Amino acid sequence: MTEDWLLEHVDEMTMAECLAFLHGSHVGRIAVTVDDYPVVLPVSYQMVEHTSGGPVLIVRTRPGSTVSEAGDHVAFEIDSIDETCGVGWSVLVRGIMHHVRRDAFATLLPSADPHPWLDGCDDWLVINPVMVTGRRVVTHADGFGFHPRGYA
Repeated sequence: MTEDWLLEHVDEMTMAECLAFLHGSHVGRIAVTVDDYPVVLPVSYQMVEHTSGGPVLIVRTRPGSTVSEAGDHVAFEIDSIDETCGVGWSVLVRGIMHHVRRDAFATLLPSADPHPWLDGCDDWLVINPVMVTGRRVVTHADGFGFHPRGYA
């Protein structure tokens, strides 16, 4: 079956859209390098505006974990996909990650705790974004108020 009447494309999101999605989510995936290979792991996070004026991502993890022991160049991603309708979005942050003392950070941004799901996550990490990009996959159905995949 061909779907010639469908026009599928990818839209680049604005910085404001990317930041809104980052503010609205609290679980993402962080990509780090381990033994020369990329590893991607889920993490709880919170995005806040740092006192220096730019957005930062705060991650809490267990001391000695893969994320805690990673290098400083990381990638971070959040996304949402609706497989039935064939639509979705993705935000990618590339940045520099560093450790911070919890007490020092709590003084600057007391409401920035990402509240991890697991106990023992006492290692606080901050990701300073270097590049933030986002894409939205859009499927337009000409003349239809519904998507036929939703009725399969």
